[in-house]
Amino acid sequence: MSEILHLTSRTSIHPTVVIDYPCTIGEGTRIWHFSHIMAGCSIGKNCNIGQNVFIGEGVNIGNGVKIQNNVSLYTGVECEHDVFVGPSVVFTNVINPRSFVERKHEFKKTIVRRGASIGANATIVCGNEIGAYAMIAAGAIVTKSVKNFELVAGNPARHLGWVSKYGHRLIFNHKNTAHCPETGEEYCLCNEIVECNDSPSFRT
Repeated sequence: MSEILHLTSRTSIHPTVVIDYPCTIGEGTRIWHFSHIMAGCSIGKNCNIGQNVFIGEGVNIGNGVKIQNNVSLYTGVECEHDVFVGPSVVFTNVINPRSFVERKHEFKKTIVRRGASIGANATIVCGNEIGAYAMIAAGAIVTKSVKNFELVAGNPARHLGWVSKYGHRLIFNHKNTAHCPETGEEYCLCNEIVECNDSPSFRT
């Protein structure tokens, strides 16, 4: 087992965690039982990494990210700030894997943009982008990119509607505007693109 890393008094890493060096773990991050952090990855501040999580070489994770139990983030995955990844979510990094064919040079990038949420047991096929504040329903199979604020569900995942930053369904009126029932923020829908009028610079 690798040596145990304790960066600051606010950083909590369980003794069963395996850490390969070098890697970066931000202040205030908590990593729970039996997880494995590979060399070359970067984990931001104030993250919560659940039990039995694997974070592969070169994976980048922003600040405030929550990764629940039994998730593997393989090389090629990037999560921006405030992403939520539910239990047993599956990421991939090769489209056509074969055990007898070496395809590490073909790893495809998957980007999960700021504030997006991925429900339990969803599968994200590599090479796609999950838009900012998008919501992926539990068990969904994502085979194509998801737009900002988009809600998708099913196998394959299909468009169900739009959600606010706080995760509420947006109901657009005849002027193609909607308001978050929790915050009152206004959203507009134009050419199948949703923007938050009250904070246009929402992306990292």
